[in-house]
Amino acid sequence: MHPAAYSGGFIGLVVFILDLIAIFEVINSNRSVTAKLLWSLLIFLFPILGLVLYFLFGGREEHNRGYEVIA
Repeated sequence: MHPAAYSGGFIGLVVFILDLIAIFEVINSNRSVTAKLLWSLLIFLFPILGLVLYFLFGGREEHNRGYEVIA
């Protein structure tokens, strides 16, 4: 087989891993349950478009919980 035939599989794997990271980030955020469900569905149903929209318009900084220092 031609080496380029494997590039789709590798790119698909990278997109899948990035989608899992984004969905995990959405689930662990402080968004409402409805917002979590909608973002997760968007990323799941439209993997590339949903991922791009989430990283551009998801408001990741304001919704992600920071790590708390245990003292």
